[in-house]
Amino acid sequence: MSAFINQLAFGWYPYLAVTVLVVGSILRFDASQYSWRAQSSQFLRRRQMVIGSNLFHMGVLVLLGGHFVGLLTPINVFDALGISHGFKQTAALVVGGLAGVAAFVGCSLLLHRRLFDPRIRRSSSWGDILVLVLIWSQLVLGILTTWWTMEHLDGSEMVRFMNWANGILTLNPGAPEELQEVALVYKLHIILGLTLFLITPFTRLVHIWSAPIWYLLRPGFQIVRARSSAKGRRPSQTRGPAGVAPSYGGTTVLRQMAESGQEGA
Repeated sequence: MSAFINQLAFGWYPYLAVTVLVVGSILRFDASQYSWRAQSSQFLRRRQMVIGSNLFHMGVLVLLGGHFVGLLTPINVFDALGISHGFKQTAALVVGGLAGVAAFVGCSLLLHRRLFDPRIRRSSSWGDILVLVLIWSQLVLGILTTWWTMEHLDGSEMVRFMNWANGILTLNPGAPEELQEVALVYKLHIILGLTLFLITPFTRLVHIWSAPIWYLLRPGFQIVRARSSAKGRRPSQTRGPAGVAPSYGGTTVLRQMAESGQEGA
């Protein structure tokens, strides 16, 4: 890859993708809050949805957390904690591999039901299908990178990616040079990941900003319904005893009506 294309893909494109992600999401929330939703198709067909969605979301959350922590944490922090590059690379390979396979299986189930179930296919837009295809392709590329990662268990390739990510974060113009010599599959994986950031404000992916984290912090409550038999049911204070006209003022109104001679009228 030439120096110019490398600079364009890994020096300028990350800033464009992140800028569109943040600004576009804010503008969409301001202009079209009704479209800010996941557009779930579970009510059309529950089959494959539960297991597919759970595997996909759990796997993706682990992958996103691992990528952000692993790439954006300065190397000096790991060195200060005594975590060697080889150990970090092995841990990322094992945890990321398991999460990637889980997300891939879940995404495959979701993509299959959206493409081959007639009802869901008719209710799906091209954007819905495109998002799933891109995510599925991204997961495939991520799984393929494990082959090259196993050849660098010393963590040398991982250090390249960490230096690049930290360089982008600190506005270092020489950051793209870190990826000049890495394998093509890594480069495609990064470019496709940035593309997913770029299209997020225009697709259903925007619901990632609305993760219901606050549900974990709210106080719990319990709804209790009491069951009583019809025979032992007491007359309501607002309706009075059986055979008497309803009184929505309770016993006070009934007493006033009895005193004025109007109760039996």
